Amino acid sequence: MFNNVNNPFNRAISSSTSSDSNGRRQKEDPKEELKKYIDEDEPDEVLIGGQPILTEDEVLAMTKQYIAKLKNEHENNEKVQKKLDKYLENFDVKKFMKKNPNMTSPDFYMVMFNETEGLVK
Repeated sequence: MFNNVNNPFNRAISSSTSSDSNGRRQKEDPKEELKKYIDEDEPDEVLIGGQPILTEDEVLAMTKQYIAKLKNEHENNEKVQKKLDKYLENFDVKKFMKKNPNMTSPDFYMVMFNETEGLVK
């Protein structure tokens, strides 16, 4: 394959193939290496951005803060204000956390947006 024209100084040329005792070339099997890594795969555990899971106190404080922000944005609309007050009055932290287990901060804001979207329209 390599002759004097291709390799004029007769240097050893390495390639991704290896030769057996008869000089025949054999491709190294990349599937074996991949299989080794797949067999040693660890179970997946995903936390978005490594955020900690929220406690009941944190969820309650964040809910009050979120509702206060919405009330501030809709301060001229008394109907929305009443709906938000009623939502906060009826808010049950334990029920909310049971319905949305292992919630992180980004999860909380996504869920709260979905729950309060109808109140501010």
